[in-house]
Amino acid sequence: MNIKKIVMWFVIIIVGGFVLIQFVPYGRDHTNPPVKSEPAWDSPETLALAKTACFDCHSNETDWSRWYESVAPASWLVQRDVDEGREYVNFSEWDQGGKPREIDELWEVLQYNSMPPQQYLILHPEAKLTTTEKDQLISGLQATSRN
Repeated sequence: MNIKKIVMWFVIIIVGGFVLIQFVPYGRDHTNPPVKSEPAWDSPETLALAKTACFDCHSNETDWSRWYESVAPASWLVQRDVDEGREYVNFSEWDQGGKPREIDELWEVLQYNSMPPQQYLILHPEAKLTTTEKDQLISGLQATSRN
């Protein structure tokens, strides 16, 4: 078998596999559950910063408008991140178990640059907070958690 045929079959298998995975239903349901309750935000600024940096994965207000969120396998990764994010903390279900068990972790992940994750920031540069914005959000989350 010559190299041209091998490359042709390789391309056919890759393209065919890509087409087939589009039929896997996971990552396609882009409906958000209703907002049940939110924290008693200490200020509109804290809410605005949280919406910018956190709400896509940590609320029931996920923006599903990006094209790659409907194309597998990227849609699978996005769905997994949103599911895990809402499980850890959900600002839209705050009084229904949406609070993190360890409230201090809410701002510690910002202090240690664990959140938002780097792979998210690559495609969402607007979520990258300046040092001042990050400090404001940390202070605001600390004040909000005391409310």
